[in-house]
Amino acid sequence: MTVNLPKLTPNFIIIYADDLGFGDLSCYGASGIPTPHLDRMASEGLRFTQSYATAATCTPSRYSLLTGAYPWRNKRARILPGDAPMIIGEDERTLPGTLRDSGYRTAVIGKWHIGLGDGNIDWNGEISPCPLDVGFDESYVMAATNDRVPCVYVDGRKVDGLDPDDPISVVYGGVNPFPEVATGKDNPELLSMRHSDQQHYDTIVNGVGRIGFCRGGRAATWDDETMSDVFLKRSKNFISKNKTQPFFLYYALHQPHVPRIPNPRFAGSTDKGPRGDVIAELDGCVGEILEHLKAEGLDKNTVVIFSSDNGPVLDDGYRDDASVKCGEHKPAGPLRGGKYSMFDGGSRVPMIAWSPGYIKAGETPALFSHADFLMSFADMAGATIPESEQADSLEISATLLGKDTVGRDHLVTEGIGSKTVVRQGNWVYIPPHDGPKLFGDKGIETGNDSAPQLYDMDADIGQRENLAAQNPEKVAELKALLESIHGGSPPSGHSPTDVCSF
Repeated sequence: MTVNLPKLTPNFIIIYADDLGFGDLSCYGASGIPTPHLDRMASEGLRFTQSYATAATCTPSRYSLLTGAYPWRNKRARILPGDAPMIIGEDERTLPGTLRDSGYRTAVIGKWHIGLGDGNIDWNGEISPCPLDVGFDESYVMAATNDRVPCVYVDGRKVDGLDPDDPISVVYGGVNPFPEVATGKDNPELLSMRHSDQQHYDTIVNGVGRIGFCRGGRAATWDDETMSDVFLKRSKNFISKNKTQPFFLYYALHQPHVPRIPNPRFAGSTDKGPRGDVIAELDGCVGEILEHLKAEGLDKNTVVIFSSDNGPVLDDGYRDDASVKCGEHKPAGPLRGGKYSMFDGGSRVPMIAWSPGYIKAGETPALFSHADFLMSFADMAGATIPESEQADSLEISATLLGKDTVGRDHLVTEGIGSKTVVRQGNWVYIPPHDGPKLFGDKGIETGNDSAPQLYDMDADIGQRENLAAQNPEKVAELKALLESIHGGSPPSGHSPTDVCSF
Protein backbone atom coordinates (compact mmCIF):
# COMPACT_ATOMS: atom_id res chain seq x y z
CA MET A 1 0.00 0.00 0.00
CA THR A 2 1.16 3.52 -0.71
CA VAL A 3 1.95 5.83 2.20
CA ASN A 4 2.35 9.59 1.84
CA LEU A 5 5.47 10.45 3.83
CA PRO A 6 7.31 13.72 4.39
CA LYS A 7 9.93 14.39 1.73
CA LEU A 8 12.88 13.68 3.99
CA THR A 9 14.02 10.06 4.27
CA PRO A 10 13.45 8.96 7.87
CA ASN A 11 16.08 7.64 10.21
CA PHE A 12 15.19 4.41 12.01
CA ILE A 13 15.95 3.30 15.55
CA ILE A 14 14.81 -0.02 17.04
CA ILE A 15 15.20 -0.15 20.82
CA TYR A 16 14.81 -3.81 21.73
CA ALA A 17 14.38 -4.83 25.36
CA ASP A 18 15.26 -8.30 26.61
CA ASP A 19 12.58 -10.37 28.43
CA LEU A 20 10.23 -7.41 29.00
CA GLY A 21 6.61 -8.44 29.37
CA PHE A 22 3.36 -7.09 27.94
CA GLY A 23 2.35 -5.90 31.42
CA ASP A 24 5.66 -4.45 32.60
CA LEU A 25 5.09 -0.81 31.59
CA SER A 26 2.77 1.75 33.14
CA CYS A 27 1.37 2.60 29.71
CA TYR A 28 0.30 -1.06 29.41
CA GLY A 29 -1.46 -1.10 32.76
CA ALA A 30 1.37 -1.77 35.22
CA SER A 31 1.23 0.09 38.53
CA GLY A 32 4.26 -1.14 40.42
CA ILE A 33 7.16 0.03 38.24
CA PRO A 34 7.47 3.68 37.19
CA THR A 35 8.29 4.05 33.47
CA PRO A 36 7.73 7.77 32.84
CA HIS A 37 9.82 8.04 29.67
CA LEU A 38 8.17 5.12 27.93
CA ASP A 39 4.79 6.39 29.10
CA ARG A 40 5.58 9.74 27.48
CA MET A 41 6.78 7.96 24.35
CA ALA A 42 3.45 6.12 24.25
CA SER A 43 1.43 9.30 24.79
CA GLU A 44 3.31 11.04 21.95
CA GLY A 45 3.43 7.97 19.70
CA LEU A 46 1.48 4.90 18.66
CA ARG A 47 0.94 2.14 21.22
CA PHE A 48 0.37 -1.33 19.77
CA THR A 49 -1.82 -3.80 21.63
CA GLN A 50 -1.30 -6.76 19.28
CA SER A 51 2.37 -6.71 18.32
CA TYR A 52 4.25 -10.01 18.30
CA ALA A 53 7.87 -11.06 18.39
CA THR A 54 8.22 -14.17 16.24
CA ALA A 55 9.33 -16.34 19.15
CA ALA A 56 9.16 -16.66 22.91
CA THR A 57 12.96 -16.78 23.18
CA CYS A 58 15.70 -14.35 22.26
CA THR A 59 17.90 -15.78 19.49
CA PRO A 60 14.97 -16.84 17.27
CA SER A 61 13.12 -13.53 17.62
CA ARG A 62 16.26 -11.44 16.99
CA TYR A 63 17.06 -13.51 13.93
CA SER A 64 13.60 -12.70 12.53
CA LEU A 65 13.88 -9.02 13.41
CA LEU A 66 16.97 -8.69 11.22
CA THR A 67 16.04 -11.07 8.38
CA GLY A 68 12.24 -10.93 8.11
CA ALA A 69 12.14 -14.75 8.17
CA TYR A 70 10.30 -16.90 10.68
CA PRO A 71 12.98 -18.50 12.87
CA TRP A 72 11.86 -22.09 12.41
CA ARG A 73 12.92 -21.80 8.75
CA ASN A 74 16.51 -21.73 10.05
CA LYS A 75 17.13 -24.85 12.15
CA ARG A 76 20.04 -23.09 13.91
CA ALA A 77 17.80 -20.28 15.19
CA ARG A 78 17.56 -21.53 18.76
CA ILE A 79 18.94 -20.21 22.04
CA LEU A 80 22.68 -20.12 21.36
CA PRO A 81 25.68 -20.64 23.64
CA GLY A 82 28.16 -17.79 23.83
CA ASP A 83 30.59 -19.35 21.36
CA ALA A 84 28.06 -20.34 18.66
CA PRO A 85 28.76 -19.54 15.00
CA MET A 86 26.73 -16.79 13.38
CA ILE A 87 23.39 -18.07 12.09
CA ILE A 88 22.72 -15.28 9.57
CA GLY A 89 24.32 -16.11 6.23
CA GLU A 90 26.58 -13.47 4.72
CA ASP A 91 24.51 -13.63 1.51
CA GLU A 92 21.17 -13.50 3.37
CA ARG A 93 18.86 -10.52 2.94
CA THR A 94 18.86 -8.40 6.10
CA LEU A 95 17.22 -5.22 7.34
CA PRO A 96 20.53 -3.40 7.96
CA GLY A 97 21.96 -4.58 4.63
CA THR A 98 18.90 -3.34 2.76
CA LEU A 99 19.09 0.07 4.41
CA ARG A 100 22.85 0.31 3.94
CA ASP A 101 22.43 -0.37 0.22
CA SER A 102 19.92 2.50 0.22
CA GLY A 103 22.45 4.99 1.58
CA TYR A 104 21.90 4.52 5.31
CA ARG A 105 24.64 4.31 7.91
CA THR A 106 23.89 1.29 10.10
CA ALA A 107 24.91 0.15 13.59
CA VAL A 108 24.13 -2.48 16.18
CA ILE A 109 24.92 -1.62 19.79
CA GLY A 110 24.10 -3.87 22.74
CA LYS A 111 23.10 -7.50 22.88
CA TRP A 112 23.78 -9.62 19.76
CA HIS A 113 23.19 -13.35 20.53
CA ILE A 114 22.96 -14.43 16.89
CA GLY A 115 26.39 -16.03 16.87
CA LEU A 116 29.87 -14.92 15.88
CA GLY A 117 32.55 -16.54 13.77
CA ASP A 118 32.32 -19.72 11.75
CA GLY A 119 32.35 -22.31 14.51
CA ASN A 120 35.99 -22.02 15.59
CA ILE A 121 36.03 -18.49 16.94
CA ASP A 122 39.32 -16.82 17.85
CA TRP A 123 38.53 -14.36 20.63
CA ASN A 124 42.12 -13.09 20.51
CA GLY A 125 42.23 -12.22 16.82
CA GLU A 126 39.85 -10.99 14.15
CA ILE A 127 36.32 -12.34 14.46
CA SER A 128 34.70 -13.24 11.17
CA PRO A 129 31.90 -13.35 10.28
CA CYS A 130 30.38 -10.76 12.59
CA PRO A 131 27.63 -8.09 12.36
CA LEU A 132 29.82 -6.12 9.92
CA ASP A 133 29.31 -8.95 7.42
CA VAL A 134 25.52 -8.90 7.46
CA GLY A 135 24.76 -5.24 6.85
CA PHE A 136 26.10 -3.22 9.78
CA ASP A 137 28.69 -0.49 9.32
CA GLU A 138 29.39 -0.35 13.04
CA SER A 139 29.05 -2.94 15.76
CA TYR A 140 29.65 -2.80 19.50
CA VAL A 141 28.06 -5.80 21.19
CA MET A 142 28.12 -8.46 23.82
CA ALA A 143 28.47 -11.76 22.00
CA ALA A 144 25.48 -13.48 23.56
CA THR A 145 23.78 -12.64 26.87
CA ASN A 146 24.97 -11.16 30.14
CA ASP A 147 24.69 -14.57 31.82
CA ARG A 148 27.03 -16.28 29.33
CA VAL A 149 30.80 -16.11 28.89
CA PRO A 150 32.86 -14.48 27.56
CA CYS A 151 31.87 -11.34 29.49
CA VAL A 152 33.54 -8.88 27.14
CA TYR A 153 32.50 -6.29 24.55
CA VAL A 154 33.23 -6.99 20.89
CA ASP A 155 34.07 -3.83 18.95
CA GLY A 156 33.71 -4.62 15.26
CA ARG A 157 35.88 -7.70 14.76
CA LYS A 158 37.90 -7.58 17.98
CA VAL A 159 37.39 -7.86 21.71
CA ASP A 160 37.57 -4.36 23.15
CA GLY A 161 40.45 -3.74 25.56
CA LEU A 162 41.96 -7.22 25.33
CA ASP A 163 45.47 -7.64 26.73
CA PRO A 164 47.35 -9.92 24.29
CA ASP A 165 49.31 -11.34 27.22
CA ASP A 166 46.06 -12.54 28.79
CA PRO A 167 44.28 -14.39 25.95
CA ILE A 168 40.69 -15.57 26.22
CA SER A 169 39.72 -19.25 26.15
CA VAL A 170 36.06 -20.30 26.13
CA VAL A 171 34.54 -23.77 26.53
CA TYR A 172 30.89 -24.77 26.78
CA GLY A 173 29.71 -28.07 28.24
CA GLY A 174 31.41 -30.78 30.26
CA VAL A 175 33.53 -30.17 33.32
CA ASN A 176 35.57 -27.07 34.06
CA PRO A 177 38.70 -27.26 31.88
CA PHE A 178 40.31 -24.36 33.77
CA PRO A 179 40.82 -25.55 37.37
CA GLU A 180 42.57 -22.29 38.25
CA VAL A 181 39.36 -20.35 37.49
CA ALA A 182 36.68 -20.27 40.20
CA THR A 183 33.17 -21.52 39.47
CA GLY A 184 29.91 -21.03 41.28
CA LYS A 185 29.60 -24.77 41.72
CA ASP A 186 32.92 -25.25 43.45
CA ASN A 187 33.39 -21.84 45.06
CA PRO A 188 29.95 -20.62 46.22
CA GLU A 189 31.61 -18.51 48.92
CA LEU A 190 32.84 -16.17 46.14
CA LEU A 191 29.36 -15.44 44.80
CA SER A 192 27.62 -12.12 45.38
CA MET A 193 24.52 -13.47 43.60
CA ARG A 194 23.44 -17.06 44.06
CA HIS A 195 22.32 -19.25 41.18
CA SER A 196 18.98 -21.06 41.22
CA ASP A 197 19.72 -23.74 38.64
CA GLN A 198 22.63 -25.85 37.42
CA GLN A 199 23.39 -23.75 34.36
CA HIS A 200 24.35 -20.51 36.04
CA TYR A 201 27.12 -21.83 38.25
CA ASP A 202 30.08 -22.06 35.91
CA THR A 203 32.84 -19.43 35.68
CA ILE A 204 32.43 -16.60 38.21
CA VAL A 205 32.67 -13.11 36.71
CA ASN A 206 32.19 -10.06 38.95
CA GLY A 207 30.87 -12.27 41.71
CA VAL A 208 28.26 -13.91 39.48
CA GLY A 209 28.31 -17.45 38.13
CA ARG A 210 27.75 -17.55 34.37
CA ILE A 211 26.91 -20.22 31.80
CA GLY A 212 30.09 -21.61 30.28
CA PHE A 213 33.76 -21.72 31.23
CA CYS A 214 36.18 -18.89 30.46
CA ARG A 215 39.80 -18.07 31.21
CA GLY A 216 41.71 -14.83 30.53
CA GLY A 217 40.59 -11.47 29.21
CA ARG A 218 40.61 -9.82 32.63
CA ALA A 219 41.35 -6.32 31.30
CA ALA A 220 38.49 -6.64 28.80
CA THR A 221 35.88 -7.88 31.26
CA TRP A 222 32.79 -5.70 31.41
CA ASP A 223 31.41 -4.09 34.56
CA ASP A 224 27.78 -5.20 34.88
CA GLU A 225 26.82 -2.04 36.75
CA THR A 226 27.99 0.30 33.97
CA MET A 227 26.93 -1.80 30.98
CA SER A 228 23.85 0.29 30.22
CA ASP A 229 25.93 3.47 30.30
CA VAL A 230 28.46 1.99 27.87
CA PHE A 231 25.83 1.02 25.32
CA LEU A 232 23.89 4.26 25.78
CA LYS A 233 26.95 6.46 25.23
CA ARG A 234 27.89 4.51 22.09
CA SER A 235 24.35 4.88 20.75
CA LYS A 236 24.21 8.61 21.35
CA ASN A 237 27.62 9.05 19.72
CA PHE A 238 26.46 7.12 16.65
CA ILE A 239 23.38 9.33 16.35
CA SER A 240 25.42 12.53 16.62
CA LYS A 241 28.07 11.35 14.20
CA ASN A 242 25.50 10.52 11.53
CA LYS A 243 22.96 13.29 12.01
CA THR A 244 23.54 14.71 8.51
CA GLN A 245 22.72 11.44 6.71
CA PRO A 246 20.07 8.74 7.05
CA PHE A 247 20.90 6.12 9.68
CA PHE A 248 19.56 2.91 11.20
CA LEU A 249 20.42 2.04 14.79
CA TYR A 250 19.57 -1.31 16.34
CA TYR A 251 19.96 -0.48 20.05
CA ALA A 252 19.63 -3.86 21.76
CA LEU A 253 19.17 -3.46 25.51
CA HIS A 254 20.11 -6.21 27.94
CA GLN A 255 17.46 -5.34 30.55
CA PRO A 256 15.63 -7.00 32.26
CA HIS A 257 17.55 -10.20 31.38
CA VAL A 258 19.42 -11.96 34.17
CA PRO A 259 21.68 -11.34 35.97
CA ARG A 260 19.85 -8.15 36.91
CA ILE A 261 22.53 -5.76 38.15
CA PRO A 262 21.39 -2.14 37.91
CA ASN A 263 23.64 0.88 37.84
CA PRO A 264 23.93 2.31 41.39
CA ARG A 265 21.83 5.27 40.19
CA PHE A 266 18.86 2.90 39.83
CA ALA A 267 19.54 0.35 42.57
CA GLY A 268 16.63 0.53 45.01
CA SER A 269 14.65 2.89 42.77
CA THR A 270 11.62 0.56 42.90
CA ASP A 271 10.16 -1.76 45.50
CA LYS A 272 10.27 -4.69 43.06
CA GLY A 273 13.90 -5.65 43.64
CA PRO A 274 16.58 -5.83 40.94
CA ARG A 275 14.10 -6.68 38.19
CA GLY A 276 12.07 -3.57 38.85
CA ASP A 277 15.24 -1.50 39.15
CA VAL A 278 16.63 -2.58 35.77
CA ILE A 279 13.29 -1.84 34.11
CA ALA A 280 13.52 1.66 35.59
CA GLU A 281 17.08 1.81 34.22
CA LEU A 282 15.82 0.69 30.80
CA ASP A 283 13.20 3.43 30.89
CA GLY A 284 15.89 5.98 31.67
CA CYS A 285 17.94 4.85 28.66
CA VAL A 286 14.94 5.30 26.37
CA GLY A 287 14.36 8.77 27.77
CA GLU A 288 17.95 9.76 27.08
CA ILE A 289 17.74 8.59 23.47
CA LEU A 290 14.56 10.58 22.84
CA GLU A 291 16.03 13.70 24.44
CA HIS A 292 19.23 13.29 22.45
CA LEU A 293 17.26 13.12 19.21
CA LYS A 294 15.50 16.34 20.13
CA ALA A 295 18.77 18.03 21.07
CA GLU A 296 20.25 17.09 17.70
CA GLY A 297 17.15 18.25 15.83
CA LEU A 298 16.38 14.72 14.64
CA ASP A 299 13.13 13.94 16.45
CA LYS A 300 10.86 15.03 13.57
CA ASN A 301 12.70 12.85 11.05
CA THR A 302 13.39 9.69 13.04
CA VAL A 303 11.09 6.71 13.49
CA VAL A 304 11.78 5.09 16.87
CA ILE A 305 10.40 1.66 17.69
CA PHE A 306 10.47 0.32 21.23
CA SER A 307 9.63 -3.33 21.85
CA SER A 308 10.84 -6.57 23.42
CA ASP A 309 12.26 -9.81 22.05
CA ASN A 310 9.89 -12.07 24.03
CA GLY A 311 7.77 -12.26 27.13
CA PRO A 312 8.79 -12.07 30.79
CA VAL A 313 10.34 -14.49 33.24
CA LEU A 314 10.97 -13.94 36.95
CA ASP A 315 13.33 -16.73 38.03
CA ASP A 316 15.64 -17.42 35.10
CA GLY A 317 18.69 -18.81 36.87
CA TYR A 318 19.49 -16.51 39.81
CA ARG A 319 18.00 -15.94 43.25
CA ASP A 320 17.27 -12.21 43.08
CA ASP A 321 13.87 -12.29 44.84
CA ALA A 322 12.06 -11.25 41.65
CA SER A 323 9.22 -13.68 42.30
CA VAL A 324 8.72 -12.52 45.87
CA LYS A 325 9.18 -8.78 45.32
CA CYS A 326 6.99 -8.78 42.22
CA GLY A 327 3.99 -8.67 44.54
CA GLU A 328 0.77 -7.84 42.70
CA HIS A 329 2.64 -6.72 39.59
CA LYS A 330 1.89 -9.01 36.63
CA PRO A 331 4.78 -8.89 34.10
CA ALA A 332 2.65 -10.48 31.34
CA GLY A 333 -0.38 -8.36 32.21
CA PRO A 334 -3.60 -10.17 31.30
CA LEU A 335 -1.79 -12.68 29.08
CA ARG A 336 -1.20 -16.35 29.84
CA GLY A 337 2.34 -17.76 29.92
CA GLY A 338 5.63 -15.93 29.57
CA LYS A 339 9.09 -16.42 28.12
CA TYR A 340 9.45 -19.88 26.49
CA SER A 341 5.66 -20.31 26.22
CA MET A 342 3.37 -20.88 23.23
CA PHE A 343 0.68 -18.88 24.98
CA ASP A 344 0.47 -15.19 24.13
CA GLY A 345 2.55 -14.17 27.14
CA GLY A 346 5.55 -15.67 25.35
CA SER A 347 5.57 -13.55 22.21
CA ARG A 348 2.95 -10.79 22.46
CA VAL A 349 4.97 -7.81 23.62
CA PRO A 350 4.70 -4.09 24.22
CA MET A 351 5.51 -1.98 21.16
CA ILE A 352 5.53 1.78 20.73
CA ALA A 353 6.20 3.59 17.44
CA TRP A 354 7.28 7.22 17.98
CA SER A 355 8.02 9.95 15.47
CA PRO A 356 6.47 13.42 15.90
CA GLY A 357 7.01 14.15 12.21
CA TYR A 358 5.54 10.90 10.88
CA ILE A 359 3.27 9.19 13.40
CA LYS A 360 0.06 10.50 14.90
CA ALA A 361 -0.35 9.69 18.58
CA GLY A 362 -2.84 7.04 19.60
CA GLU A 363 -3.41 3.34 20.16
CA THR A 364 -3.80 0.62 17.54
CA PRO A 365 -5.14 -2.94 17.63
CA ALA A 366 -3.40 -3.75 14.33
CA LEU A 367 -1.82 -7.19 14.10
CA PHE A 368 1.94 -6.75 13.59
CA SER A 369 4.88 -9.17 13.45
CA HIS A 370 8.45 -8.08 14.10
CA ALA A 371 9.32 -9.87 10.87
CA ASP A 372 7.59 -6.96 9.09
CA PHE A 373 10.27 -4.38 9.86
CA LEU A 374 12.29 -5.57 6.86
CA MET A 375 9.69 -4.79 4.22
CA SER A 376 8.08 -1.84 6.01
CA PHE A 377 11.32 0.05 6.65
CA ALA A 378 12.52 -0.77 3.13
CA ASP A 379 9.41 0.79 1.65
CA MET A 380 9.74 3.90 3.80
CA ALA A 381 13.39 4.21 2.75
CA GLY A 382 12.53 3.82 -0.93
CA ALA A 383 14.24 0.42 -1.25
CA THR A 384 12.97 -2.43 -3.41
CA ILE A 385 13.39 -6.05 -2.35
CA PRO A 386 12.89 -8.89 -4.87
CA GLU A 387 9.95 -11.11 -4.00
CA SER A 388 12.27 -14.11 -3.58
CA GLU A 389 14.11 -12.27 -0.76
CA GLN A 390 11.14 -10.92 1.19
CA ALA A 391 10.98 -14.01 3.40
CA ASP A 392 7.94 -13.81 5.73
CA SER A 393 8.00 -10.02 5.98
CA LEU A 394 5.06 -7.90 4.85
CA GLU A 395 5.10 -4.28 3.72
CA ILE A 396 2.71 -2.71 6.22
CA SER A 397 4.37 0.64 6.83
CA ALA A 398 0.89 2.18 6.98
CA THR A 399 0.33 0.14 10.14
CA LEU A 400 3.51 1.49 11.73
CA LEU A 401 2.45 5.02 10.89
CA GLY A 402 -1.05 4.60 12.29
CA LYS A 403 -2.78 4.91 8.92
CA ASP A 404 -4.02 1.30 8.97
CA THR A 405 -5.56 -0.27 12.08
CA VAL A 406 -5.86 -3.83 10.75
CA GLY A 407 -2.30 -4.88 9.97
CA ARG A 408 -1.71 -8.51 9.10
CA ASP A 409 -4.35 -11.11 8.35
CA HIS A 410 -2.34 -13.77 10.18
CA LEU A 411 1.06 -14.47 11.73
CA VAL A 412 3.08 -17.34 13.21
CA THR A 413 4.91 -17.39 16.53
CA GLU A 414 6.75 -20.14 18.35
CA GLY A 415 7.51 -21.32 21.85
CA ILE A 416 10.76 -22.99 22.81
CA GLY A 417 11.78 -25.82 20.52
CA SER A 418 10.30 -24.40 17.28
CA LYS A 419 6.76 -25.30 18.35
CA THR A 420 4.69 -23.00 16.19
CA VAL A 421 1.34 -21.31 16.77
CA VAL A 422 -0.82 -19.46 14.26
CA ARG A 423 -3.02 -16.44 14.82
CA GLN A 424 -5.59 -15.24 12.28
CA GLY A 425 -7.94 -12.41 13.14
CA ASN A 426 -9.18 -12.99 16.67
CA TRP A 427 -8.34 -16.72 16.67
CA VAL A 428 -5.22 -18.43 18.01
CA TYR A 429 -4.61 -22.10 17.22
CA ILE A 430 -2.03 -24.16 19.13
CA PRO A 431 -1.49 -27.63 17.63
CA PRO A 432 -1.04 -30.68 19.86
CA HIS A 433 2.52 -30.83 21.19
CA ASP A 434 4.32 -33.37 23.34
CA GLY A 435 6.16 -32.31 26.46
CA PRO A 436 5.63 -31.04 30.00
CA LYS A 437 3.01 -28.42 30.72
CA LEU A 438 5.30 -26.40 32.96
CA PHE A 439 8.75 -25.12 32.08
CA GLY A 440 10.97 -26.75 34.70
CA ASP A 441 10.92 -24.82 37.95
CA LYS A 442 10.22 -21.43 36.34
CA GLY A 443 6.48 -21.64 36.91
CA ILE A 444 5.66 -20.81 33.28
CA GLU A 445 3.15 -22.80 31.25
CA THR A 446 4.66 -24.14 28.03
CA GLY A 447 1.39 -24.52 26.12
CA ASN A 448 2.04 -28.21 25.49
CA ASP A 449 -1.11 -30.32 25.31
CA SER A 450 -2.05 -33.58 23.64
CA ALA A 451 -5.21 -31.95 22.27
CA PRO A 452 -5.53 -28.98 19.89
CA GLN A 453 -6.20 -25.60 21.48
CA LEU A 454 -8.28 -22.75 20.04
CA TYR A 455 -8.80 -19.39 21.70
CA ASP A 456 -10.88 -16.35 20.85
CA MET A 457 -8.53 -13.49 21.75
CA ASP A 458 -11.25 -10.84 21.55
CA ALA A 459 -13.35 -12.54 24.19
CA ASP A 460 -10.62 -14.34 26.15
CA ILE A 461 -7.29 -12.49 26.16
CA GLY A 462 -6.11 -14.75 28.99
CA GLN A 463 -6.61 -17.90 26.88
CA ARG A 464 -8.56 -19.71 29.58
CA GLU A 465 -11.35 -21.31 27.53
CA ASN A 466 -10.24 -23.82 24.91
CA LEU A 467 -12.89 -23.67 22.18
CA ALA A 468 -11.40 -26.34 19.91
CA ALA A 469 -14.05 -28.98 20.64
CA GLN A 470 -16.88 -26.53 19.86
CA ASN A 471 -15.26 -25.26 16.64
CA PRO A 472 -13.82 -28.21 14.70
CA GLU A 473 -14.15 -26.41 11.37
CA LYS A 474 -12.11 -23.44 12.61
CA VAL A 475 -9.48 -25.82 14.02
CA ALA A 476 -9.24 -27.58 10.65
CA GLU A 477 -9.04 -24.25 8.84
CA LEU A 478 -6.21 -22.90 11.01
CA LYS A 479 -4.37 -26.23 11.02
CA ALA A 480 -4.41 -26.15 7.21
CA LEU A 481 -3.24 -22.52 7.22
CA LEU A 482 -0.31 -23.30 9.51
CA GLU A 483 0.67 -26.33 7.45
CA SER A 484 0.55 -24.27 4.26
CA ILE A 485 2.90 -21.71 5.83
CA HIS A 486 5.23 -24.51 6.90
CA GLY A 487 5.28 -25.81 3.34
CA GLY A 488 7.39 -28.89 2.72
CA SER A 489 9.69 -28.23 5.68
CA PRO A 490 7.73 -28.24 8.94
CA PRO A 491 9.61 -27.13 12.07
CA SER A 492 11.36 -29.80 14.07
CA GLY A 493 9.05 -28.93 16.95
CA HIS A 494 6.18 -30.46 14.97
CA SER A 495 7.73 -33.90 14.75
CA PRO A 496 5.40 -36.39 16.45
CA THR A 497 8.36 -37.71 18.48
CA ASP A 498 9.58 -34.28 19.56
CA VAL A 499 9.64 -33.64 23.28
CA CYS A 500 10.51 -30.18 24.55
CA SER A 501 13.91 -30.31 26.22
CA PHE A 502 14.82 -27.69 28.77
